[in-house]
Amino acid sequence: MASLDVVTTQAYLTPSRSQSINHAKFLQIPCKQSAFSKPLEFYKGVSKSTKLDEAVTLIEKSSSSSSPSNLSTPEAYTDLLHACISAKSLHHGIKICSLVLNNPSLRHDPKLLSKLITLFSVCRRLDLARKIFDDVTDSSLLTEKVWAAMAIGYSRNGSPRDALIVYVDMLCSFIEPGNFSISVALKACVDLKDLRVGRGIHGQIVKRKGKVDQVVYNVLLKLYMERGSFDDARKVFDGMSERNIVTWNSLISVLSKKVRVHEMINLFRKMQEEMIGFSWATLTTILPACSRVAALLTGKEIHAQILKSKEKPDVPLLNSLMDMYGKCGEVEYSRRVFDGMLTKDLTSWNIILNCYAINGNIEEVINLFEWMIESGVAPDGITFVALLSGCSDTGLTEYGISLFERMKTEFRVSPALEHYACLVDILGRAGKIEEAVKVIETMPFKPSASIWGSLLNSCRLHGNVSVGEIAAKELFVLEPHNPGNYVMASNIYAEAKMWDNVDKIREMMKQRGIKKEAGCSWVQVKDKIQIFVAGGGYEFRNSDEYKQVWTELQEAIENSGYSPDTSVVLHDVDEETKANWVCGHSERLATTYSLIHTGEGVPIRITKNLRVCADCHSWMKIVSQVTGRVIVLRDTKRFHHFVAGICSCKDYW
Repeated sequence: MASLDVVTTQAYLTPSRSQSINHAKFLQIPCKQSAFSKPLEFYKGVSKSTKLDEAVTLIEKSSSSSSPSNLSTPEAYTDLLHACISAKSLHHGIKICSLVLNNPSLRHDPKLLSKLITLFSVCRRLDLARKIFDDVTDSSLLTEKVWAAMAIGYSRNGSPRDALIVYVDMLCSFIEPGNFSISVALKACVDLKDLRVGRGIHGQIVKRKGKVDQVVYNVLLKLYMERGSFDDARKVFDGMSERNIVTWNSLISVLSKKVRVHEMINLFRKMQEEMIGFSWATLTTILPACSRVAALLTGKEIHAQILKSKEKPDVPLLNSLMDMYGKCGEVEYSRRVFDGMLTKDLTSWNIILNCYAINGNIEEVINLFEWMIESGVAPDGITFVALLSGCSDTGLTEYGISLFERMKTEFRVSPALEHYACLVDILGRAGKIEEAVKVIETMPFKPSASIWGSLLNSCRLHGNVSVGEIAAKELFVLEPHNPGNYVMASNIYAEAKMWDNVDKIREMMKQRGIKKEAGCSWVQVKDKIQIFVAGGGYEFRNSDEYKQVWTELQEAIENSGYSPDTSVVLHDVDEETKANWVCGHSERLATTYSLIHTGEGVPIRITKNLRVCADCHSWMKIVSQVTGRVIVLRDTKRFHHFVAGICSCKDYW
């Protein structure tokens, strides 16, 4: 039979109690009278190999025979229904359903009822699953497994609220919930983002006498973490008598999504201390976190774990490792990982291109791109974002413009909004403000905040107040609560000495409740991440070790001809105040701390949440020269590698 309409389906889902339906005739299946003498073992083999046509025919023959057969037992039907579920075969499942419902000894078997409900829900026929459930008149047949099958059916088909209602109805029917039912109900709470009901189910877990399995605790953990109840999640985690790799991965994964990076790294360390094994999924989750905070030492520890493992790392893990090294400023290590990969996918090429781009080596980006093309790997939109952003950061204006055109004509990649944002940035940073505006006016997309932001930054670099005002006006509408836009607009006015306009911007921020984001820098020393805020760190700055190193450092850099560039302080205050403010910038505190707490010759790696100011950039160059240290600074835009008084950006940033 090719298909069944709803009427036909309902007909044999509602069998007559007075007489049995001749289903062989009803389903238009020829009913030959030849006997089957195959044993039950043969039948099981057929069902497990999903030869469902033969298996269904065999069981139909057995059910129509007057002589008893071991093929008509509940176990036989259970095996066959399980095969239908695995194959998601609604056609075969419906035939078996009709046989079950017309057999009094089978239709009262709770295990078969739960299997039928599961079959129909897997085949996305919740109406049929619900009919099986609702047609059960004897409440004793509605066991916990039957209720659970109905609840998971709703959950599986994207109806978590209905799944939760089934769970509540089960409780009202005085059915004791098992681990499976509880886990389904908790998953529904996760999907519904319903912490209140989830807490109620947690109360049931605490009160129940039976052992709670790890699946339940893992879902409960996920609920608390995704709803922001981190203290409750940690209590659940710490209170678990057993924690498997899934439990640890669940907590690590949610911490990653919530960008609670430091907690996640600490949790991974505890995982290692307790000698818990890890999966590649664990490491693939941890490595991007190391990238976010430039935790190179932790990333290297993970690399060591990979090398020690007997298992061969997969491509996604190696891609994450390569990305981590690049975003920690160690692009040479990224290249070693890339060159050592036996199999490279498109993501591998895109990551290595981006690693070189953000570290300012545009020559190697171009060489790799040509190698990629020669290797027969077709670039995609992500490839060109890496290439174009690299051109923008290094001032390769003409090449960037030609690359944008090649993307469309030679490689048949349609430019997306982010590609136009890169093009606007390339033109604007090169001082071609009018051309950048023309691109915005003629592109086939509505300008996004990133595009207006690129234009506003270009106006700041080149002192174009009139166009900057247009960009700022658009940004105040698109991102009314982004403090960076107001600060950049204020800076444009301040550099033009338009102090009345600066005051207007500040008043606007005050009225809208917007505060400027404080400059923040952090470094990893040994296994700890130290965080510094601009103007803060009073205890550290008042320490004897800081005063000694700072004094020696200031004398050395002043002898090199350095004096603070107070023009970067865009406030109408006296010069002494400006100089003090500049000296309190977070990246300087982080650098001084690293000079004190790391060995001579050890590179200093700093990450900052904002773009580095011009004076701190000059200060870093001189510090690298007088101390002989390599300083790697990563701001929101790119990397700066300071070596012997020279920066990798070549002062184009």
